[in-house]
Amino acid sequence: MVKIRLTRMGKKKAPSYRVIVADNRYPRDGRFIEEIGFYDPAAEPSIVRIDTDKAKEWIAKGARPTDTVAKLLKIAGV
Repeated sequence: MVKIRLTRMGKKKAPSYRVIVADNRYPRDGRFIEEIGFYDPAAEPSIVRIDTDKAKEWIAKGARPTDTVAKLLKIAGV
């Protein structure tokens, strides 16, 4: 099953995340199919940049967003 989820980037205690499309069998920070966005919760206000066209395309293909990514997609307007 293909998921749209977050992968952790950044330094220790200063996380930032990439929004990726990956098979659910791959580890969190492992192999992925495509990167479709970026999320930085440490910035004030939080930075959410997601390629909405790619996100809609992957959802149409059957990719399931995680709960957190679903909230970010709602913020981004998908």
